Amino acid sequence: MSYITQVLQPGETIRYRGSVRWILYLQALLLALVGAVASLLGPPWGWVVSAICFFLALILALRAWFIRWTNEIVVTDRRVIYAQGFIQRHTVEVHMDKIESVDVDQTLMGRILDYGDVTIRGTGTTLEPIRDVDRPLAFRNEVTAR
Repeated sequence: MSYITQVLQPGETIRYRGSVRWILYLQALLLALVGAVASLLGPPWGWVVSAICFFLALILALRAWFIRWTNEIVVTDRRVIYAQGFIQRHTVEVHMDKIESVDVDQTLMGRILDYGDVTIRGTGTTLEPIRDVDRPLAFRNEVTAR
């Protein structure tokens, strides 16, 4: 059961559900590509290098999937909820009436691939940035459109 479904209040509805960027899978894909090219070298070293690359690519893909699975970003009609972690969980909840501004920081690659860091500034406090948010402008628009 996800953290979000456990903490929703009666009558509270989800307006936006986000995640961290999909680019986490890029390392695994590149390593699998190296393994495919290495398999063309032929026996015995090509197959050994290929097997090692595919095994490491599988581990990196599982790691990326786990990170995406254990991070939840939700905007409801009442608050913004960010939960990170599996065994040791870090959560941040900010009520909509306490939000002053939402900042989006994107690198050039982030603008091209549509990911970035989002910082929510509340009254009296500044929230730590939520890193590598997929579609950060859509996330910001849902927070600011009350």
